[in-house]
Amino acid sequence: MSERQTNLSSPLHTASPRSPFFLLKAFTFFLYGSIVIFTSFFQLYLQDRGMSKLEIGALMAVGPFVSLIANPFWGYFSDRMENTRRTLILMLTGTLLLAQLVFRANSYVTIYLIMLAFFFFQSPMFAQSNTMILGYIDGTARKFGAFRLWGSLGWALTAAAAGFAIDRTGTTPGVAWIFTGLLGFTLLIAFVLPPLRRAADTPVVAPGGFGKVLGNPTFATFLLLGVLVSVPNAMNSTFMTLYITDLGGSRELVGWSVFAASILEAGVFLVFDRFFRRNLNFMMICLTAVSLLFALRWYLMSVVTDPVHIIYIQMMHSVTYAGYFYVGTQMTSMFVPNAYRGTGQALYTLSWSGVSGVIAGVFGGWIFDNFGAPLMYQSGTALAVVGAVGFAAMGYSLHRGGYRAQAAAGRE
Repeated sequence: MSERQTNLSSPLHTASPRSPFFLLKAFTFFLYGSIVIFTSFFQLYLQDRGMSKLEIGALMAVGPFVSLIANPFWGYFSDRMENTRRTLILMLTGTLLLAQLVFRANSYVTIYLIMLAFFFFQSPMFAQSNTMILGYIDGTARKFGAFRLWGSLGWALTAAAAGFAIDRTGTTPGVAWIFTGLLGFTLLIAFVLPPLRRAADTPVVAPGGFGKVLGNPTFATFLLLGVLVSVPNAMNSTFMTLYITDLGGSRELVGWSVFAASILEAGVFLVFDRFFRRNLNFMMICLTAVSLLFALRWYLMSVVTDPVHIIYIQMMHSVTYAGYFYVGTQMTSMFVPNAYRGTGQALYTLSWSGVSGVIAGVFGGWIFDNFGAPLMYQSGTALAVVGAVGFAAMGYSLHRGGYRAQAAAGRE
């Protein structure tokens, strides 16, 4: 019997689902653990290879740029295959093979060209893994947060352990070995996971949906303000590790800084699950408050002199990023009608990761290279303040106008 036919009977919803769900948690743990090696230590590898801050920023900006194409492509490909697990296996295989070429490349141009293909496979993996989790738990009492928790744990614990190891082995060969090993193990778990067919009601990107969704001026304004707040966050994600080493910090300290940023993230998501109110005025206040906390975070980063202090500042990430991501996702579902909800979420993701990442890599790298990290973080402070003022003004305008954030969405 074919995999598609087998999945019609929803094998995970029958007897003894414990083992498949354990594998799914393990997959999430190691997927996030492998990617944190790339996002947090690859910049140090490139710096040790002799690249400047601007070159590193431009190279890392390729990922968000490619994601603007890769996310819709793989989303469409997965929908056509109706099998997210197979799609992820293909993406993991491509990422693993291309990574070996990256670590063996001897020139900036060669690395740059290989990274174009690398990011095409790697950048949409989190989105597809979330879709796969939702597919496995569809129709069960399982909650998405219980699985996403393992991703946060994988990210935090792996970063701390890898920082310790890389501090002793060096970025060469430490980064390549650890990334390859973790990603290879993630691929192995993906092969062992039971078959999965996409649920019939999984939202897809509707044809022509991008234009129709962006035609909503309220949602378009929301996305624009979100870019302002997200750019400095993307700059921090790209350059924080280099900033720590510039201040005299070790690779191990880099690992602990990443650990501090993510270890409390899952708890914040659970708090939001419990106490969050799906009310537009409340949500606009939350976004304004989160943006101001972002501004405070970047200001503190701009004046820090001891790299150890970055660990404590990074703990604000669990509130700022998790708060912005959670509230923004909920607001997107309110602004966008049901028929285009998948399109709206794709645009929201592309705004805070794709567009913001491109701007952050080039603009942030140029400032860092020419004027230093403090000025880069000061510019991030200014952007976050402008975003906070914009969200406050937007909330006031919607309140005065009596906007009912897509109250009709549930009826369409």
